[in-house]
Amino acid sequence: MCGIIGYVGEKDCASILLNGLKRLEYRGYDSSGIAVLNSVDDKNEISMIRRVGNLKKLEKALLDVNIKGNLGIGHTRWATHGKPHRLNAHPHSDCKNEILLVHNGIIENYEPLKKELILKGHRFTSETDTEVLVHLVEDFYQGDLVNAVREAIKEVEGSYAIVVMSKNSPNQLVGARYDSPLVVGLGDDENFLVSDMPAVLEHTNKFLIIDQGEIVN
Repeated sequence: MCGIIGYVGEKDCASILLNGLKRLEYRGYDSSGIAVLNSVDDKNEISMIRRVGNLKKLEKALLDVNIKGNLGIGHTRWATHGKPHRLNAHPHSDCKNEILLVHNGIIENYEPLKKELILKGHRFTSETDTEVLVHLVEDFYQGDLVNAVREAIKEVEGSYAIVVMSKNSPNQLVGARYDSPLVVGLGDDENFLVSDMPAVLEHTNKFLIIDQGEIVN
């Protein structure tokens, strides 16, 4: 199992994501990453940083770049499909780097799905089962991120807790779970999606448990 955190609100979230991941270190991990909808210069581009090793490496990388944004996701990974490598770390992105996703769990039918998506023209950069999910969301996306996630998870077999963000939806996180934990944290003018409550206890003590098979937005 790995750690997930997502943030949407009014604060610059890179440090919030990093601190949340630090609170999830007890789960064990070999790599980590964050993605933020970066509002520097009003470009609204997604900035993603991934590193192998401990969170100090991710923290150092963040100090070297200028990321400001109030929508983002973070993840600590323990390798299952694919060796510990920067390209296998989460978040994973679609072909256009417009949709980003983090995932806990195992997609059991990822190999046939990956073959189908490659035939459709999707380009994969990792060895993970997770990357199939973000390309499925891309495949179904027609302006409605919730619907794209809903259709994507119909295609997969296995377990998942996912948090999805899109460049085209600057105030939206979408989460879904099946046989893997994910909860909503409710704050003041901010909300969180996390695999474990301790990740955001410094920000809120109000939580909603996501039901099995439920999608939240």
